[in-house]
Amino acid sequence: MKIESDYSLLEHNTFGIDAKCRRFIEYASVEEAQELVRSLNAEDYPLLILGGGSNLLLTDNYKGTVLHSGISFIEQLDNERVRCGSAYVWDDFVDYCVAHNLYGAENLSIIPGECGASAVQNIGAYGAESKDLIEEVEAVEIATGEVHHFKNADCEYSYRQSKFKHEWRNKFLITSVTYRLSKNYDPKLDYGNIRAALAEKDIENPTAAELRQTIIDIRNAKLPDPEVIGNAGSFFMNPIVPKAKYEELAAQYERMPHYTIDENHEKIPAGWMIEQCGWKGKALGPAGVYEKQALVLVNLGGATGADIVRLYEAIQRDVKEKFGIEIHPEVNTIP
Repeated sequence: MKIESDYSLLEHNTFGIDAKCRRFIEYASVEEAQELVRSLNAEDYPLLILGGGSNLLLTDNYKGTVLHSGISFIEQLDNERVRCGSAYVWDDFVDYCVAHNLYGAENLSIIPGECGASAVQNIGAYGAESKDLIEEVEAVEIATGEVHHFKNADCEYSYRQSKFKHEWRNKFLITSVTYRLSKNYDPKLDYGNIRAALAEKDIENPTAAELRQTIIDIRNAKLPDPEVIGNAGSFFMNPIVPKAKYEELAAQYERMPHYTIDENHEKIPAGWMIEQCGWKGKALGPAGVYEKQALVLVNLGGATGADIVRLYEAIQRDVKEKFGIEIHPEVNTIP
């Protein structure tokens, strides 16, 4: 078990915020996770459970203990199920599935982070979500050290949400996630510009590997590399609005993009609204909006968490004023 004091979290958040925590503990097995939680005392609190830090904004030094999983493995349980340690890199899991003719994860290619986070955030992209794959989540209860196995329905997944983000927040250490894939390839091609990107490659019926590579190319073309420009990917969730609100806006903006959720709700891309407000490529001090994708906020160099907060709150105000819609961060702001 790794235990450090006054530990820098610079390498543990993709925004590149140089914040420290009072104590940092990394566990490498279920047994170490159990040993860890049973040894916690009042001085260790508050707790922050940290994955790859790709969906995190640190606004200050953390005055408590950061718990981090070092459990990294992948195993195929049967023809359709794959189990991964919580620290296993998500995109390595997607790559494994495609290479082994296990389908359903292709559209979730190159999303940063670890498998444990997929069970918390219900990560999603291009018409797919991790909740569609998750079968079971193994976790150690912090209060008791007991191991629990939660089925998909137990976690109450919805758009970028789960019980791990709310009722179960800071109550469990996720140790592994079991996914159920499919042996039948049924590609999702109608979300975003997937078909257009395939057409550019003169591909009409892509293999899973071709679809994965196309998703990677699309994301790399519009999302900055965190190793070069600090960012947390898509910063805001796309708002889901009543049909009447969508129709009101559609009458004003003829080409407004949207995705039908059900007969009563539509999803409107937050990035499009941010761009309409003039924020794309603009900066507020050392924090800015990425020039190729308005949904991405970036650290232009030396930005603090407070700088990013100032920027995203300004964007929220402008979107609310122009469209009458509140947009909310997908990224978790700490503390």
